[in-house]
Amino acid sequence: MKKKISIVVATHKKYDMPKEKIYLPVQAGASLAEDLGYQRDDEGINISEKNPFYSELTAIYWAWKNLDVDYIGLVHYRRHFKTEKNKHKKEKNRIQLVATQKEIEKLLEETDVILPKKRNYYIESIYSHYEHTMYIETLNEAKNILQEKYPEYLLEFNRLHKRTSAHMFNMFIMKKNILDRYCTWIFDILFELEKRINPNNYSPFHARYLGRISECLLDVWINVNEVTYKELDTVNIEATNWVKKGSAFLMAKFIGKKYEKSF
Repeated sequence: MKKKISIVVATHKKYDMPKEKIYLPVQAGASLAEDLGYQRDDEGINISEKNPFYSELTAIYWAWKNLDVDYIGLVHYRRHFKTEKNKHKKEKNRIQLVATQKEIEKLLEETDVILPKKRNYYIESIYSHYEHTMYIETLNEAKNILQEKYPEYLLEFNRLHKRTSAHMFNMFIMKKNILDRYCTWIFDILFELEKRINPNNYSPFHARYLGRISECLLDVWINVNEVTYKELDTVNIEATNWVKKGSAFLMAKFIGKKYEKSF
């Protein structure tokens, strides 16, 4: 495959990064922090200063506006697409389980978009999970914006009340022209949402609601536009504490305790 591919690895700290050339570590929120030696997201056209509200989206915004490549992706320093080779093999160094350049290139010969396998919440919908763990007024206002600016997406948005699984994590690899369409749409919505609901009204954790809203809206855009895709598993570079995560999930659902940190 002769196409140029850049997969942004959004990070806010020094970390063990994939070594292959398609992976581009980008310091998200670089304008607000000491330089890490990675590509900064405050060069060229950027929204780096909005990182406390948009999280990893400041890195993909930078890539969208400034990279001249055929495909652009977004992953996270602690969460990557997982290799299909020896997929059940366990590695002490989990960075060895990250999808290789060869695998990504081969898959992109079959599709224009790669997404993570859907996350299933089983006992609640995407909407109700957001309502239990975050502040639902932000998602409801996003719906109002859709109704005003993009009414053709409303029916699919309303399916968030029924669907129990979704492509989460703000992870994807897209052909550049598809990314152009998606980013034009999602950032138009998010910029308007930020005007209507001030992120500074929330704690630092919940102030990042704009990044989380985009997770909820990705499948809305994918489904309405009938975008075909292939899926890959994901790998967390650090082990997940499933006891704490599961406890927080159940407390949010049954006693209304909002999340106050990431897991």
